[in-house]
Amino acid sequence: MAKKAIPFSSPKIGLREIAAVGKVLKSGWLTTGGENRLFEEEFALKTGARHALSVNSATSALHLILEALGIGLDDWVITTPYTFTASAEILRYLGAHPLFVDIEGKTGNIDPDEIERAIRENLNSPMPRSIKAILPVHLAGIACDMDRIMEISRKYDIPVIEDCAHAFPVLYRSRSDMTLRYLGTIGEGGAFSFYANKTITTGEGGMVTVNRDDLRDRISLMRLHGIDRDVWNRYSSSAGHLSWQYDIKAPGYKYNLTNFQAALGRGQLKRAEKFKADRSAQARRYEEAFGPLDTIETPPFGEDHAWHIYMIRIVPEKLSLGRDEFLKALFDRGINCSVHYRPLHMMSYYRDTYGFRNDDFPRALDLYGRTISLPLYAGLGRKRQKRVIKAVLEVSRQFRCGE
Repeated sequence: MAKKAIPFSSPKIGLREIAAVGKVLKSGWLTTGGENRLFEEEFALKTGARHALSVNSATSALHLILEALGIGLDDWVITTPYTFTASAEILRYLGAHPLFVDIEGKTGNIDPDEIERAIRENLNSPMPRSIKAILPVHLAGIACDMDRIMEISRKYDIPVIEDCAHAFPVLYRSRSDMTLRYLGTIGEGGAFSFYANKTITTGEGGMVTVNRDDLRDRISLMRLHGIDRDVWNRYSSSAGHLSWQYDIKAPGYKYNLTNFQAALGRGQLKRAEKFKADRSAQARRYEEAFGPLDTIETPPFGEDHAWHIYMIRIVPEKLSLGRDEFLKALFDRGINCSVHYRPLHMMSYYRDTYGFRNDDFPRALDLYGRTISLPLYAGLGRKRQKRVIKAVLEVSRQFRCGE
């Protein structure tokens, strides 16, 4: 009998979390409520953020931060093409544009030198664009060079918004004063994802972190239709027969997180460090197995890492098959893998809208052509990980040039 295929990702939900969700379901209060308030307080305490606001996705979180900062029609935001579409599509919601710059070859994160080069070129242009923000993405869970990015931010007075969809919980040590801060609290705001495959999950969901009160107020208003009082405040307050009253201050969005999702999130948050330790141990085992190979490059560890994704890179000149064939060979052995990411400038919408060519960002193009994301998640277990390792080693050896 064939062995059951190993999934690429699978959430780890405990009995206490199931009970917490069940308690909320039995309470009858399913939409945004008391669990949200507690989840936000606990998330802010964990990260050291002044404010945390729960939302229904990291996409919503990014949209809300950018809107609160006043990003609008024909503004430009510097970001990476090596990311999921959400990092750029939210700019189009606002009528703004992504100004893509290339990545670092080692981490896959946005290259700070390319950020500054783009800003300088724009300043020297006869028709400069309105560059209003820098949006770095902490790819796979390893921190971007936030010291350098924040230096550029201060130099040119351009705010930074951190896409932390892959990066919870990750501490970043500043090289200037050696202080440790969680990613998502270094720039003007951070956006976190609790999607089903993330380091903690609410199924769908996200969190905004900000330190400025004015940003908190705007985001809180806009995440629920621009209404000045959410339903929890209206119907759990002492307003009596006037509890139904509210005002609409702005044309907002429907981005709130449910009460039962927040209950799940609170349980996951309590286990975040345990999940991280499990993922880190798996990454070390992958490194021990693949590090000595000349057919595969392993990802860098960094001082801290969430290990949302473990991305190996094949070395084409050492192998007689390409990345896609390598993926198929793993699939045929019962190992479900993925690719993160096909760069956005290669996607038809961005290519056709902005006239990109595939080789406009050569390091992003190179990384895309060589990358395979292996299964890595809390609860994968040693036995299943050994199967993954065995399969990768088999394919690497079978198709190694000269073998």
